[in-house]
Amino acid sequence: MAAPLLRKGIPLLRLRLQRYNRLAAGLLSAPQRPWCAAAESSRHEEEVSSADKSSAVLSVRDPPTCNRWDDPDYRKWKDKEEEILRDIEPTISLTKEILHSDRYMDGERLTVADEEAVVEKLLSHHTHSEDKIGCGLDSIMVDRHPQFRRSRCLFVVRTDGGWIDFSYQKCLRAYIRDKYPSHAERFIGEHFKRGSS
Repeated sequence: MAAPLLRKGIPLLRLRLQRYNRLAAGLLSAPQRPWCAAAESSRHEEEVSSADKSSAVLSVRDPPTCNRWDDPDYRKWKDKEEEILRDIEPTISLTKEILHSDRYMDGERLTVADEEAVVEKLLSHHTHSEDKIGCGLDSIMVDRHPQFRRSRCLFVVRTDGGWIDFSYQKCLRAYIRDKYPSHAERFIGEHFKRGSS
C-alpha cells in the first residue's frame, strides 16, 4: 500500500528538489539584474569611474525613470486614464459591436436607437462633421470601405442620396481632446493607433 503512494509522490519530490537546487544555485551565483534598474544597489555606481560616466550617454547601470505609484503625478495620470477609459468604453463597445458582429449586414442602415447613439457620441465630435453631413443626415449605415475592402466602417447617408465614411476613432480622439485637454495627447498616444490623428 505504501509503495503506490511513494510512486505517486516521487515526481513531486523531484520537482521540489529541482526548485531547491535552482534556488540554491541562484543564491550562490552572481546576482541577477532586478526587473527595474532603479531598484539596483548603489554598489554598481561605485564600480563605474567618473571617466566612464562622462563618456557614456546611457549605460546599463544608469537607472531609467520608472513610473512609480508613490509619485503623485503618476497616480494622477493613472486615475485620469481610468476615468477616460470608463467614459469612452461604452461608446467603443457599441461601435465595435455594430461594425464587427453579425448585427448589421454590409449596406444596412442602423436602427433608430443605434443611429442616435452614434450621432450623439461620435459624429457630433468629428472634426469635419459639417462636411460629412453636408446637405443633411438621412441615416447612418455600415458597409465595406471603398478603398480598404476588408474593413467595415460607418457611413453618413445624406438626404441627397450621397454617402461618405467617417472614422469613429477620429471622433473619439476629438471628444477626448475636447473633454480632457490636459491629458488628451498622452492618452491618445498610449491607447490609439498611430496611423491617423
